[in-house]
Amino acid sequence: PILYSYFRSSCSWRVRIALALKGIPYDLVPVNLIKDGGQQFSAEFKALNPMQQVPALKIDGITLSQSLAIINYLEETYPNPRLLPQDPKKRAQVRMIADHIVSGIQPLQNLSVLKQMGEKKMEWAQNCIASGFQALEQILQHTAGRYCVGDEVSMADLCLAPQVANAERFKVDMGPYPTITRINKALLELEAFKISHPSRQPDTPAELRA
Repeated sequence: PILYSYFRSSCSWRVRIALALKGIPYDLVPVNLIKDGGQQFSAEFKALNPMQQVPALKIDGITLSQSLAIINYLEETYPNPRLLPQDPKKRAQVRMIADHIVSGIQPLQNLSVLKQMGEKKMEWAQNCIASGFQALEQILQHTAGRYCVGDEVSMADLCLAPQVANAERFKVDMGPYPTITRINKALLELEAFKISHPSRQPDTPAELRA
């Protein structure tokens, strides 16, 4: 497999965690979203992913984009360890939390949106993340065990940790979100989350390396 990724992209980090958890070796091709006006806009990358976003994964003779589509494919082709619970109710909760982050929070504070916000980009990002986290904190109080849904790492957790990293980058006060903070701390102790972390990627700038 070949993963097209940017060290700081939270969507790419979700996929890197899944690959690490499932023990799937891959080659990484960095796509710098800022350099050269954004390498994702090159003709070469547009041919690979017409949405001009990372991540993209070449695997088993196909190219997939969109992090959850990629993670779902990995789940179906490499079922261990499981990232979706067998219980239908828990599985629905995992998907709900993942969608909440992937559709309801992250796109609103994405690089392409922030570019449009000019000087207000920090305030905008903080407001989008805070309103999403207020809802997420309430949801997790009903679903969480050690992790987002019960005591097994799931697709929801693969979305949570990168989003908390975004929140910290945009200086969001995490005080009101003790459940999110507790789960994130537990996740960052896991090896798969450590090795896939933005501070430990081949394209991480020297000053941001762990």
